[in-house]
Amino acid sequence: MSRTIYLTATTLDGYIADEQDSLEWLFAQDIDPAGANSHEALMAGVGAVVMGRTTYEWVRDHLHAAKERWPYAIPTWVITHAQLSGIDGADIRFAQGAVAPIHAAITEAAGARNVWVVGGGDLAGQFADAGLLDQLVVSIAPVTLGAGRPLFPRRFELQLEGVAQNRAFVCATYNVRRPAT
Repeated sequence: MSRTIYLTATTLDGYIADEQDSLEWLFAQDIDPAGANSHEALMAGVGAVVMGRTTYEWVRDHLHAAKERWPYAIPTWVITHAQLSGIDGADIRFAQGAVAPIHAAITEAAGARNVWVVGGGDLAGQFADAGLLDQLVVSIAPVTLGAGRPLFPRRFELQLEGVAQNRAFVCATYNVRRPAT
């Protein structure tokens, strides 16, 4: 059965990007790419990806600057109200509106594989609000920012499933239980 998973990294004080949407704090950290919460292990079970506009533009711009190709050979949905250009050779689908009907199309495309919510905590929160987010997998870096883009800007009850260490990171996996009241 397909699960919808929000896997991301965060600072100790709960930010996924600084006030300028920079991830420099993340790239300076020591991590084992094959260790706990690895991107490679996640992607082995993912059949579709969904992200918001800010994440899409960040990835697109960084790939362009590095002259690299789109990294996903699976369908990717971008939830946005903006008119954005696609990327040659990439299966990118732009959508807007409530996440529930979009999620139905995403999970259908994913088949029995998981859906990865990439980047923004607000988008992950929208899936959680609709009862469609199953798991939060977070790697916590030993750095604080004091401000920026929050990890998960909603109140939710979570159930801890596991904890591991990946060099500098504390890696935690939580199941999303229900919205907090």
